[in-house]
Amino acid sequence: MNRRTLVIATASVAIALFAGGAALYSANAPAPALVPPGANDTLVRMHSPVMGAASAPVTIVEFFDPSCEACRAFYPIVKQMMAQTGTDVRLVLRYTPLHEGSDEAVRILEAARKQNLFQPVLEALLAQQPVWAVHGTPDLEKAWQIAAAAGLNVEQAKKDAASPSVDSVLAQDIADVRANKVEQTPTFFVNGKPLNEFSPQGLYNLVKAEIDATKAGS
Repeated sequence: MNRRTLVIATASVAIALFAGGAALYSANAPAPALVPPGANDTLVRMHSPVMGAASAPVTIVEFFDPSCEACRAFYPIVKQMMAQTGTDVRLVLRYTPLHEGSDEAVRILEAARKQNLFQPVLEALLAQQPVWAVHGTPDLEKAWQIAAAAGLNVEQAKKDAASPSVDSVLAQDIADVRANKVEQTPTFFVNGKPLNEFSPQGLYNLVKAEIDATKAGS
């Protein structure tokens, strides 16, 4: 059973546990905030996209690839978790371009972030992943078209995507992927602890344990 199949097969369990939560993301949501000072290590960098309250006591770090089917399958599950946990949990995304063409998809996302369109473009690329992210023969022109349909100014974005700042983000994230021995996506860490039971239920259990631990120690 591959990772995407495992996610789909067990997703209903986690979703049921978090049922009733409002959607985390919206088209009008602000751009992800930067990680607060002091959190700059191989798991979390100041440049990393963050969703959720900056003061959240629990941090999910997801090493993800925009072309990864399992990342796409996990997306609504993590949304449900964060909607239900409110200000207790934040999500940090780390780029892990393992598939062919994923590095350019990351560049699209970073360019979208400069236009405050990170979330809409991320959602559009994930929603239409089967259209552009064919493994072995990705169609990045379609990815740009999808981003444009989400509101991206492509002419400016292509300039931004090729900028040294985006080069640095990619280089640092790839170095951190290696430092943390990440070999597949998605790979999750919760408050620095690796998710060893790879499933929605496993992620829910680890997140809940960390929330309970922070409340017990407060």
